[in-house]
Amino acid sequence: MLFGQSIFQSVLERLKTEEDAAGETEEPVAHRVSGFSTGLAFDVMEGVSAASQRVGEAYFDNLGPEPVIEAPEPPAPEPEPVMPEHLARTAPEEVAAELMISAADTQQTLNEKRRAFAKTNHPDGVALPFRDNANRRMMIANLLIDEAMRRLPR
Repeated sequence: MLFGQSIFQSVLERLKTEEDAAGETEEPVAHRVSGFSTGLAFDVMEGVSAASQRVGEAYFDNLGPEPVIEAPEPPAPEPEPVMPEHLARTAPEEVAAELMISAADTQQTLNEKRRAFAKTNHPDGVALPFRDNANRRMMIANLLIDEAMRRLPR
């Protein structure tokens, strides 16, 4: 403690005296901006400020000429999708022939057959006009595989 004051209070007193001393010696000039060494200058053309002519457009003066934007060509129409041959086979006998389910199949081989069949026939993987056929084929294949799994010995 200095002279009955804490260190913090003495620092505050010193800063206050320095601020008062700086305020007495320097009077800011009215036409100057604090922190700048020169005053502000404005471009004046025929008595009118340039900034008032195009407010907010000064940035565009530095950009240069506007680029020429050409209209994009319209996209070519997509060709009609062609239905794969296997999607035309929707009879249960045809689907069973593709799956080749036999008595020797195990649960693992049946699951592999289901995944392989779904990879090429799932409705989400074919064009919209052919989804009904793909859906029908998947339902038949799932029924056949589920039935084969049900008949497996436990």
